[in-house]
Amino acid sequence: MPIPKKPRRRKKGEEPDVTSEQEEKAGEAAEESQVPADTEAEADAEAEADAETEAPAEAERPTRAQAESDDEGETDKKGAKGKGDPQTEADAKARAKEASKPKRRRGAAETGTRKEPARPAPRRESDGAVQVRAQARYVRSAPRKARLVMAHIRGKRVDDARAILRHTPRAAATDIAKLLESAVANAENNFELDPDDLKIDRAFVDEGPTIKRYRPRALGRATPIHKRTSHMTITLTTEKKG
Repeated sequence: MPIPKKPRRRKKGEEPDVTSEQEEKAGEAAEESQVPADTEAEADAEAEADAETEAPAEAERPTRAQAESDDEGETDKKGAKGKGDPQTEADAKARAKEASKPKRRRGAAETGTRKEPARPAPRRESDGAVQVRAQARYVRSAPRKARLVMAHIRGKRVDDARAILRHTPRAAATDIAKLLESAVANAENNFELDPDDLKIDRAFVDEGPTIKRYRPRALGRATPIHKRTSHMTITLTTEKKG
């Protein structure tokens, strides 16, 4: 590279040398505008190669009309082959037959042929009387208190037992009244019995599990609390007429 010349200092009062500055700027612009001939030749070769590769690729792409005509020709060939084949004709008939059948909804056959559940056979005594039982388990009532109420309705008719439980001032009477209504509903729905013909045959209370709790007392002591539960059972039978 040529060594740049140092600019000459102007003396005081001397006018600037305009020609030298313009010559330097023109020389720099000429150097920038010059491009090597090798680079220009390489760029031209690359452009020609790209044009050659793109041309056959576009020629190989089939048009939309050609693709549709090819598909139609293939379907015509398949149809011509299938017409003479008896197996394909039988398959086509079977498919048409299946398509003509009405489709059933899911579970329609089950709902149409569903049978009512068989009713349990009632228990019978030796004299032919029917027995219907209802049971309430884990009732939050002490067995000793519930047995006092059960003793009042044992052997009574259903109407009399309802009246007794309605006027009994004990908490267990409410639970026993619900159990009595459950037994009457079982007799009506399951065995089609008339409540007027029913009486209480058996009524007893069994002891259930005890819930244990503790209560704080004086001097840091604890007293156990036993919350007892009951299993209540009522058995109805048909009243003997005679």
